[in-house]
Amino acid sequence: MANERDLLSTEIVNRGIESSGPNAGSLTFSVRVRRRLPDFLQSVNLKYVKLGYHYLINHAIYLATIPVLVLVFSAEVGSLSREELWRKLWEDARYDLATVLAFFGVFVFTLSVYFMSRPRSIYLIDFACYRPNDDLKVSKEQFIELARKSGKFDEASLEFQKRILQSSGIGDETYIPKSVIMSTENSATMKEGREEASAVMFGALDELFEKTRLRPKDVGVLVVNCSIFNPTPSLSAMIINHYKMRGNILSYNLGGMGCSAGIIAVDLARDMLQANPNNYAVVVSTEMVGYNWYPGRERSMLIPNCFFRMGCSAVVLSNRRRDYHRAKYRLEHIVRTHKGADDRSFRCVYQEEDEHRLKGLKVSKDLVEIGGDAMKTNITTLGPLVLPFSEQLLFFATLVWRHLFGGGSNINGEEGQGGSQQPSSISAASKKPYIPDYKLAFEHFCVHAASKTVLNELQRNLELSERNMEASRMTLHRFGNTSSSSIWYELAYLEAKERVRRGDRIWQLAFGSGFKCNSIVWRSMRRVRKPCRNNPWLDSIDRYPILPADH
Repeated sequence: MANERDLLSTEIVNRGIESSGPNAGSLTFSVRVRRRLPDFLQSVNLKYVKLGYHYLINHAIYLATIPVLVLVFSAEVGSLSREELWRKLWEDARYDLATVLAFFGVFVFTLSVYFMSRPRSIYLIDFACYRPNDDLKVSKEQFIELARKSGKFDEASLEFQKRILQSSGIGDETYIPKSVIMSTENSATMKEGREEASAVMFGALDELFEKTRLRPKDVGVLVVNCSIFNPTPSLSAMIINHYKMRGNILSYNLGGMGCSAGIIAVDLARDMLQANPNNYAVVVSTEMVGYNWYPGRERSMLIPNCFFRMGCSAVVLSNRRRDYHRAKYRLEHIVRTHKGADDRSFRCVYQEEDEHRLKGLKVSKDLVEIGGDAMKTNITTLGPLVLPFSEQLLFFATLVWRHLFGGGSNINGEEGQGGSQQPSSISAASKKPYIPDYKLAFEHFCVHAASKTVLNELQRNLELSERNMEASRMTLHRFGNTSSSSIWYELAYLEAKERVRRGDRIWQLAFGSGFKCNSIVWRSMRRVRKPCRNNPWLDSIDRYPILPADH
């Protein structure tokens, strides 16, 4: 029971002045009880720590042997003077030429195999984020007024959406498509969906090709991800047709994979580049807001209406070594977590019809809890790959100590069923495992801007500062939840603020339906100057960051 209470948070909400009833004219308040993210750094499963170390060992075993070989060789050579070394080499070369040639051949062969077999570095040349026209911009008040004028919602539904918007962290300059603003139908048509897709995708790609000076025919791999809208021909085919790309392009279209699909698309592009040398890959991440607009009254299906807004990102990746000097970032790690085997996780974000056969996206009340469990798994697996050795040692030592000598407490922090409760004399510090400082592993954080509540809980659990969370909060305020492209709007914010310097590490964390949680780590190749054009923040960056009381 105590553990269940720890997962709940309360909030007093001012509901304004009562307009009717016995309390008319007086202020009314309500107490909102909601589930918070589980304290996932306090409930770590050892198998995910082992998985992270397994990844680390697989990649580091080859490098670990090099210092040993160098040490042995240095000890052997160090015992000889310079004259003795040259005399020995010369005499061996004169009397045992076959051995010298064989050694040289083996050395060249080994070196060639090493360089040919190791994975190619994947570089991010540049990226672009689409900013819609100002005629699609709506404030929170305009949003509610549009919903009221549509005649599709009753007063209770409008009031519910208004309360959600007030606590969402979304500002008054987000964008919604024309199919929502002007349509009188209950759902967007395929034509309206294609029009929205064309606007956002081609807008982002036009900027990308302009920034990189890349010709569409130079692209060898194209990956498009859009969860809801999946027409035939596909979105990737729309892009190929519009830009007249080459006939042997490797194109992929990912659908139904939620807000974390952008990282999945980058992972797929990386695999394609590893198998196809000297190539460029373009990754397009977007979501069609109007096509999934819900016109009904089911509250769990009205929530996406309040958060999701227009957006699209386009990224150019390269495996060409000649692009080393022009690239912005180098791909370091990708860690993917999928909880779809669990039924609750599978259905926590679910597209279906309501009782009136109106289609929408249903969000479970357990979303925060399920998302926290997925993030716990992902972050625990990522830790051994990115944390400094000192942090790994402290974290792993306290974890093992708690696992072996925790007494009545198991690894999930619950009391043993058959044992007695821990004595009160044991301090809380002895029960609490060491929380790794992820600020030592990364200079910048781009957490998917899902909602204000999720960002607050992530900040609390990872002990991040306001500056660490600034890019995510400001993106949510300025653009809303743009689904899989939100992490790129956040990186664009950091670039517009000129905070990215050479050698900085950027962590992009996204989560979505399935339930999935994915991480990607980049390293900056150079200092990124404030762009003079083709950045979605240029018209508003001087107004940010805003104070917490302002959003």
